[in-house]
Amino acid sequence: MGGVNNSRNFILNCDAWDNFPADDSVPVLPENLGIAPVTGAVQNIGFSKESDFYINYFKAAQKAGISICVGDGAPDEKLELGTKAVGDLQAKAYFFLKPYPDEKLVQRIDFVRNHGLAIGIDIDAYNIVTMRNQAFLERKTVGQIENLRKYAKLPFMLKGIFTPEDVELCKQVRPEIIVVSNHGGRVDTLEGSSAEFLARYGKELKNYAGEIWVDGGIRKTRDVQAAINLGAKKCLVARSWISHLVTGGTDEMAGEITKLFSASVVSSHKAD
Repeated sequence: MGGVNNSRNFILNCDAWDNFPADDSVPVLPENLGIAPVTGAVQNIGFSKESDFYINYFKAAQKAGISICVGDGAPDEKLELGTKAVGDLQAKAYFFLKPYPDEKLVQRIDFVRNHGLAIGIDIDAYNIVTMRNQAFLERKTVGQIENLRKYAKLPFMLKGIFTPEDVELCKQVRPEIIVVSNHGGRVDTLEGSSAEFLARYGKELKNYAGEIWVDGGIRKTRDVQAAINLGAKKCLVARSWISHLVTGGTDEMAGEITKLFSASVVSSHKAD
């Protein structure tokens, strides 16, 4: 799924969690996990049809009892198919929209609102190398974000927080949810890991939002516990779980998700 600078930040994301303390007595609960927003199943993953991906990806998350996050992309079909899959599952989801021009974003907000638990903007997506020739994306000002937030009329999220300037943006906007992320190393941004960024700015960011989420390199229960220790409420995962989806289907992916829950939580979850 891409990765600038020889996937340097992707590698750093995966390695960094082991460098931070984790309290193994802290239970990892279903509410501490979500599937990261992913599109481009044909180009990036190998599906023959884009529509086949979303329903199975979301179904595995629903089966495991964790949050569904829906991504945006070009062409518009990607958001349409993701939204339809949420509706088909009679679910609610967190929608992350790319920073298109405001007129187009308003149309997208209208399209997803009835299926949404919250709506967010991928503020750094204009720097995704693979998107540059597919869509016109722009860096949003505080004023633009505030207007979009008012229009959304749902809890609001800022995703792609990975620079000091992003922290300042959060301070001004004060969204309900902040997502620390470098898009799995796909964004042309500062070198470093999401774990390191969370460790450096997590305490400050908690002053500016109701919840802090994080993605990037989460693979083990201990990684989630380290993220919780650094102030994160929820960890988003995609690549490792998708590999199980394409080899073993929704049941295998759901099983891999539950492996990250604490042992006592898994027992309780299976009993349900």
